[in-house]
Amino acid sequence: MDRLKSYRATGFSLIELLVVIAIILIIMGMAIPHLGIAKMQALELGALKAISTIRTAQAQYQSQYGRYASALAELGPPAAGAPNAAAAGLISRGLASGEKSGYKYSLQPTEVGYTINANPAAFNNTGRRTFYSDQSLITHQNSTAEPASAASPEVEAK
Repeated sequence: MDRLKSYRATGFSLIELLVVIAIILIIMGMAIPHLGIAKMQALELGALKAISTIRTAQAQYQSQYGRYASALAELGPPAAGAPNAAAAGLISRGLASGEKSGYKYSLQPTEVGYTINANPAAFNNTGRRTFYSDQSLITHQNSTAEPASAASPEVEAK
C-alpha cells in the first residue's frame, strides 16, 4: 500500500495527461482561426504603410527630378551590377520589385501624376482588401478581389 501511494505522488496518470492534452487542443482550436485573421490585418496595414512610403518617395523624387517616377524601380536602389543606373534609392529593394509582404504593388504614370495599386498576392489569404492611391494622397479600398480605384470608398482612419 505504501508503495502505491509513493508511486501516485511522483507522477501523473495517463488519464490526467490526456485531459491536459485535450484542453490544450481545445484552446489551440479556438486560437488558430484568430491568428490567421490577425496576420491578414497586419499584412493589410503593411500595405497601407507601403503606399504611404511610395507617396513620400514620389514627393521626394518629384522635388529632385521635376517629375514623378514612372515605375517603382526608379524609386528603389540601383541594381547591384549597375551603380550608375537611374534609381533614386528612396524605397527598399523589396518594395521596388513590386511585391512585398503578401501584396503586389504597381505604379502607373498619368498625365497629372501617378496611381498606386496594392492587391493581395492571394486574396482571402494575404488580404481581403485592395488599395488605390494617387498624388491626391487619398487612399481608397475595395473589399472584393476587384482592384480599388478612385471611385472606391476611402480608407477610414482608425
